[in-house]
Amino acid sequence: MTGTPASISRPPAPRVPEPSPAVPGHPLDHPALASLTGPHAHFAERRGRLLRYPPGVSPWLALPDDPDAADWADAAALAGPGGSLALVGYRVPPPDDWEITFSADGVQLAGTDMRTAPDEEAVRLGPADVPEILGLVERTQPGPFLARTIEMGTYLGIRREGALVAMAGERLHPPGWTEISAVCTDPAFRGQGLAARLVLAVAHSIRARGEQPFLHAAASNTNAIRLYETLGFRLRRTTRFLGVRVPAGESRSAEAGGGTG
Repeated sequence: MTGTPASISRPPAPRVPEPSPAVPGHPLDHPALASLTGPHAHFAERRGRLLRYPPGVSPWLALPDDPDAADWADAAALAGPGGSLALVGYRVPPPDDWEITFSADGVQLAGTDMRTAPDEEAVRLGPADVPEILGLVERTQPGPFLARTIEMGTYLGIRREGALVAMAGERLHPPGWTEISAVCTDPAFRGQGLAARLVLAVAHSIRARGEQPFLHAAASNTNAIRLYETLGFRLRRTTRFLGVRVPAGESRSAEAGGGTG
């Protein structure tokens, strides 16, 4: 790939993180829950059995595998009337009066045995870069990125003549793992390998702190999946992305027993 430094690292025996005791099964089976009860616990807003990120950080909600009417009422209270929430890995339909805003099959890929490399051209992005990031996201549509998403982890970008033309960064953070997300390149600069270089650079930083990279992609995005597999990611599981909207007239459940944490 053009511009990628020659120094490539392949750990002789990559460490595969053990399941978190706070999450049933493997942490990547419930990545939002594992994040919000683990490294991202400081973001967690809780109501009943539900956890979510603050609205300006991420739309992802951690919902029980077997949500009942009380769980959906708590979700409505968290989001508010007309509010939107996003779920990953859940196939349970919402209540009949909730709107499904998007629904798509997806894949989860893990990079436990991939080559990684830093990138000399990549720069760390910060809060001052958010307006430009949001403009790039609007042009490329890589997935949800909000005003405070950058607080979830390290984001790297490549600039050309001062303008941000490509980026990638860290989103969900289950114990021992970090999700690579917001991988995008301005249409005018595609075909130069910028996205691949940034994915390798973000993965390199993840590996440097003793964790493993993973990512999600829409099952229909075969070009991206093919790129990630070329970089060394391997399919771990299929999944489902679901966006839902609370009915506009949905009343909040009683505050007693609720609250955030």
